[in-house]
Amino acid sequence: KIFPPLSVVAARRVFAGEGRGTKQVPNGLFSVPVEHDREFHHQRCHYREFRFDLSRIPEGEAVTAAEFRIYKDFIRERFDNETFQISVYQVLQEHPGRDSDLFLLDSRTIWAAEEGWLVFDITATSNHWVVNPQHNLGLQLSVEGIDGQSINPKLAGLIGRQGPQNKQPFTVAFFKATEVHLRSIRSTGGKQRSQNRSKTPKNQEAFRVSNIAENSSSDQRQACKKHELYVSFRDLGWQDWIIAPEGYAAYYCEGECAFPLNSYMNATNHAIVQTLVHFINPETVPKPCCAPTQLNAISVLYFDDSSNVILKKYRNMVVRACGCH
Repeated sequence: KIFPPLSVVAARRVFAGEGRGTKQVPNGLFSVPVEHDREFHHQRCHYREFRFDLSRIPEGEAVTAAEFRIYKDFIRERFDNETFQISVYQVLQEHPGRDSDLFLLDSRTIWAAEEGWLVFDITATSNHWVVNPQHNLGLQLSVEGIDGQSINPKLAGLIGRQGPQNKQPFTVAFFKATEVHLRSIRSTGGKQRSQNRSKTPKNQEAFRVSNIAENSSSDQRQACKKHELYVSFRDLGWQDWIIAPEGYAAYYCEGECAFPLNSYMNATNHAIVQTLVHFINPETVPKPCCAPTQLNAISVLYFDDSSNVILKKYRNMVVRACGCH
């Protein structure tokens, strides 16, 4: 059985009021399944399109973060030891007989043999779709190999709407209750009356909603990840006793561990729970910290105290991956 990530399970339970106490939390999580899933094959291009009905998001809620989640099965044949570049786009406008206008939302590079849920940040478009549902033309997903050639998403192991129910793609929206009513006009009559009014309030409303989401989306852009760091032994004053190498790429970890924690943040279960507690009550505990989760060794050739030449492998010298702890 495929279980959803702990962050989603925990969030569902917290916001459903399970556990200790019945305190009403003005924040929530909303899961939206795929309603339409189409596959396209051109001579040199393969892609899939997904559409979601975001009108189900409760009225008066402003989306602070949104994710598109799709499951990737393990594949053996054809792509051994290769990587895929998976990109998710917002469909801006469709044109008969030619490609649609697209806006890149998120992309990931993964191993072909990787298996599990892939998470893509679609916060940038979610509030726009909630305020302007007529602009919701869905998402387009494409897969490319290391040579830049288009790959059929199905051959890459990506599961669509026709797959098992527990592996079907969906969107998760995280929101905070606000006084902004995103869809105050629902009936046909109300829509007709609104045409005679100034468009300024609607524009102000969209602007306010985008500001509400700004903090969360900026946290995602500055999320915990690995950064470049080259260490020069000469700069440290060690050139007299270290023969080789002259330096090495050490890397370092920095960034936010903000709610929601995406799968690529390599968060521990403790960090996920701590993030939820911080999200509900920031004064109680701080956010988790961004730190190395995997480290590699390097070999160093140096002179010891007796001027002997020594070759030694030093463990935990290079950051390989970062995560939230």
